[in-house]
Amino acid sequence: MSLPYTILILFIFSTSSSYLIPLAHSKIARLGISSKTLKNEPDGSTQKVDESNLKMYYFNQTLDHFTFTPESYMTFQQRYAIDSTHWGGAKANAPILAFLGEESSLDSDLAAIGFLRDNGPRLNALLVYIEHRYYGETMPFGSAEEALKNASTLGYLNAAQALADYAAILLHVKEKYSTNHSPIIVIGGSYGGMLAAWFRLKYPHIALGALASSAPLLYFEDTRPKFGYYYIVTKVFKEASERCYNTIRNSWIEIDRVAGKPNGLSILSKQFKTCAPLNGSFDIKDFLDTIYAEAVQYNRGPNFWVAKVCNAINANPPNRRYNLLDRIFAGVVALVGNRTCYDTKMFAQPTNNNIAWRWQVCKFYF
Repeated sequence: MSLPYTILILFIFSTSSSYLIPLAHSKIARLGISSKTLKNEPDGSTQKVDESNLKMYYFNQTLDHFTFTPESYMTFQQRYAIDSTHWGGAKANAPILAFLGEESSLDSDLAAIGFLRDNGPRLNALLVYIEHRYYGETMPFGSAEEALKNASTLGYLNAAQALADYAAILLHVKEKYSTNHSPIIVIGGSYGGMLAAWFRLKYPHIALGALASSAPLLYFEDTRPKFGYYYIVTKVFKEASERCYNTIRNSWIEIDRVAGKPNGLSILSKQFKTCAPLNGSFDIKDFLDTIYAEAVQYNRGPNFWVAKVCNAINANPPNRRYNLLDRIFAGVVALVGNRTCYDTKMFAQPTNNNIAWRWQVCKFYF
């Protein structure tokens, strides 16, 4: 859930605030069906990907579906995959389950999505997975370097164009399999769920229905509660462990207190084993609030992340031998793993996915 880093309007934080995270450091919610930086253990309830059942294809996609400038007639190769193992066939009007890709490569989507694999055999469905433009191998202008280089090339990256892409590919698939009467159900999670719902509204003649899983359809700047995302993060931690919640909440003022000492940033850097010197207390706060947000957003079994963080924080007894920041660091190690050092910018690396998603967030969504 690709990672936007737009900082919200500053909010004065005091120890009387009930929020787990200082709202001055809160960021726009990350979308995506799985964490792009931290990896959870696979959920045993879903099947492993059997790539032998998948056939990869590339569709000659139109760059611009809505204008008639010379550039609009350019094309690019859009990747999609089909699994026809359990399909009942065109004569039976067997359904088509179509996964609409989000801000990730098709490869990571296939590893994370179990719904189609779990339900396809029961429904005798044809399974279609489509990669979103500007992600993975689906790069206009021939390469990620060209596609992501400036506002002119990124201008073709938006939800409306993506929906038109999906419409073109799904119509192509129906023609390819001569299945005019097979109903299509589009499926997506998070941002992909938003796309699924919008697709059903925009193209009702193509999709009979849509499953929009965990889709923040109303999560826009002028409709959402200003700090609604972090209210939920706070609520989850508080419900998991009151002691853990209080430790995290009290840690923010402690970080500022230590940072204000002579060589305070060096002390914090040593405390949290950072890979690079800290420029300010914000660096470590930003790193920590991202960890807490990721733990809540992708909190699932078999190794629930919130419990994992809180168990580590609570494991050290609250006495003088273990100060507050020692316990906070224990939570970091529990989630990120035991490393020689910790990169406070690990969630903000300029990957292709991050660059594309930041553009979408800044330009269109939040």
